[in-house]
Amino acid sequence: MSSAEREVVGGVGPETDWERVQNSPEFARLRRRLRVFVFPMTALFLAWYLLYVLLADYAHGFMSTKLFGNITVGLVLGLLQFVSTFVITGLYVRYANRKLDPVADELRAEIEGEQRR
Repeated sequence: MSSAEREVVGGVGPETDWERVQNSPEFARLRRRLRVFVFPMTALFLAWYLLYVLLADYAHGFMSTKLFGNITVGLVLGLLQFVSTFVITGLYVRYANRKLDPVADELRAEIEGEQRR
């Protein structure tokens, strides 16, 4: 295959050896940093959701306890499911900006530098 045929669409440069990139220590560090956040946060959120579902199914008295007016514990916990989703998203964005993006930028710069050669 000629070098012209190996050009990436959009004129970025020749193909990159993606297996070499995937096996690089920088990519492993990026994956590790991602997993350090994603796996525990996923487990925490699923546990929180499971607790809500179990309470809704088995603790009717507790969930129907009125806090004020017609606002019950179940309603508040249900709305907190949405709030927790936004909080997790915000935490992820902050984590990605501080821990993931710098490593990804270094890796991208290295790859793009090799493509221009």
